[in-house]
Amino acid sequence: MNTTISTTGIQSLSISQRLIAGSLALMLGLVLLVGTGFAGDYRLHNGAHDTRHAMGFPCH
Repeated sequence: MNTTISTTGIQSLSISQRLIAGSLALMLGLVLLVGTGFAGDYRLHNGAHDTRHAMGFPCH
């Protein structure tokens, strides 16, 4: 049994495409971090708070 992998359809991203993707990922991460930090439900807020402490991220 032989397996052949074709990579002809793979292209590298340009610098502008990388910057756009990185900016979108950063914005999504900030929305998730801030959104859970100021969440009205105490369980969501406390879960995010404990996770930040477990990763060594200072939050207060």
